[in-house]
Amino acid sequence: MGTLPDNDSGEFTRLLDRVRKGDDAARGELFAVYRDRLRRMVDLRLDRRLTGRVDPSDVVQDGYTDALAKLPGYLADPKLPMYLWLRLVVGERLAKVHRTHLGAQMRNAALEVSIYRDALPAASSAALAAQLLGKFTSPTQAAVRAERMLRVQEAVNALDPIDREIIALRSFEELSRAEAAAVLGIEESAAAKRYVRAVKRLKDALGIMPGDESA
Repeated sequence: MGTLPDNDSGEFTRLLDRVRKGDDAARGELFAVYRDRLRRMVDLRLDRRLTGRVDPSDVVQDGYTDALAKLPGYLADPKLPMYLWLRLVVGERLAKVHRTHLGAQMRNAALEVSIYRDALPAASSAALAAQLLGKFTSPTQAAVRAERMLRVQEAVNALDPIDREIIALRSFEELSRAEAAAVLGIEESAAAKRYVRAVKRLKDALGIMPGDESA
């Protein structure tokens, strides 16, 4: 399913007009467009200790419920693009899930990257490592990926938190340069440069993998 245009587009404006008029179908269409992207975000940021205990789809659905309650306020003053606003609301729901299940065992919040002055759970290094094994290794290497998992996770952990975050945002959440910059609160050009540097640091830490055409 494709994404909606930016908030200032005619198509988006017409859809929001239908939502404001109480069109339930339009509201469902508005939220459904972003479901897959939000699910990827939750997959990356759900603490691995909760795997099997918490369904990422449930987190997204509960986040939608929260968003429905907050939607009138957003529509009255939409300071953020719709996706980034939904991402923040679902991220807040995910943070609540972590507090409920993990309490004092949560990861250090100081290591998390701020988003609009609220911290979402940081991208899990284990989740990033699993994704990177698929992105930076060729399909012919699938049989040896398990052996490399620890090495990749150690390389991810060695990155600065903001470097892990920019890789998560750009490569796996598939945010645009402008969206990633808005999330991190930096200029778009700075976000682009940081992403290139972060990927280079990661590849340097891992070394060139045989058969890796992207290295």
